[in-house]
Amino acid sequence: MIDRKLVRNIDYTLIFAVLALVVIGIIVISSATHAPTTGDYGLVKRQAAWAVISLVAGFVVITMDYNTLGNVSYIIYIGCILFLLLVKVPGIGVVRGGARSWIDLGFSSIQPSEFAKIGVIISFAKFLENREKKLQTVKDIILPAVFVGVPTALVLTEPDLGGAMVFLSIFAGMVFAAGISYRLILWGIAAGIAAIPPAWMFLLEEHQKTRLLVFLNPGIDPLGGGYHVIQSMIAVGSGRLLGKGLYQGTQNKLDFLPAQHTDFIFSVLGEELGFVGAVVLIFFLFLMLYRILDAARQAKDRFGYLVVIGVLSMFTFQIFENIGMTIGIMPITGLTLPFVSYGGSSLLANMLAIGLVINVGMRRQRINF
Repeated sequence: MIDRKLVRNIDYTLIFAVLALVVIGIIVISSATHAPTTGDYGLVKRQAAWAVISLVAGFVVITMDYNTLGNVSYIIYIGCILFLLLVKVPGIGVVRGGARSWIDLGFSSIQPSEFAKIGVIISFAKFLENREKKLQTVKDIILPAVFVGVPTALVLTEPDLGGAMVFLSIFAGMVFAAGISYRLILWGIAAGIAAIPPAWMFLLEEHQKTRLLVFLNPGIDPLGGGYHVIQSMIAVGSGRLLGKGLYQGTQNKLDFLPAQHTDFIFSVLGEELGFVGAVVLIFFLFLMLYRILDAARQAKDRFGYLVVIGVLSMFTFQIFENIGMTIGIMPITGLTLPFVSYGGSSLLANMLAIGLVINVGMRRQRINF
């Protein structure tokens, strides 16, 4: 059980923000799946069930001292690598959306990369714990880059460009927090720019190249690669101030929107609840990010601080990328909107991440008996 002294430190504002996002997500998913029209609430009930499971899992996480996880961080890291390799085994890993990134359990499916993000955050935080201000040369950054580069490469070869970008955002946020020199940051930006041509020629799949091209100009393929973003922008724009009303979005109801209950859930909300609804959603997202940042600021040790920064980096990138791609300011990568989009693996992994943040925050003060 949790000590009463720790309970007083629980961030209930963060919990409220997350629960609000989950509730909003379930409501919008019911519209995106046309549940009131068809009478089929199967996906809505499944998301609600995953929400309950995720809340229980998050509670379990906060009951243990996060430093216990740090003590087994390398076991967690190895487990993440093996989990990511498992999807590549024929008969175990299944292909969805052109990527072999799922494991079919029969009654449900799980996406290992979602849980690997949390494992990498924990293990990388422990790896960086004693490297504060020691990331000053190219030699210093090689091992950290390899540490995160291995799971990133495994996700990229699924292929899952969006997932790989999340790992890179986690890496960037955590090494910045660990005190990497600004000179290395500039070298990293230069190296990233230099890597674009070979990545384009040898790493990216054709559909990934198409997504990047239509991001620059959706009109070059309005019925193909640019179709998704064009329809999404029409939906969001047509919502105007107050929206067309819940369950009344025409782009949604007539299935012009692609993946409306997962990747493009924000488009459904924007069309049906308008600018006001979008502002309410974004308010809760930013409230969540602000409370996570506050937990990092108050962390009692370097390990806890880095864990929370890793979670903050993960959520910040996913939120910006998901909303950005629905309004045409970011390329389409297939990333879901945390706590709002449909998906059991995503919801469970995100709730585990919030559990870690609350864990660090509630233990921000050393307990003296």
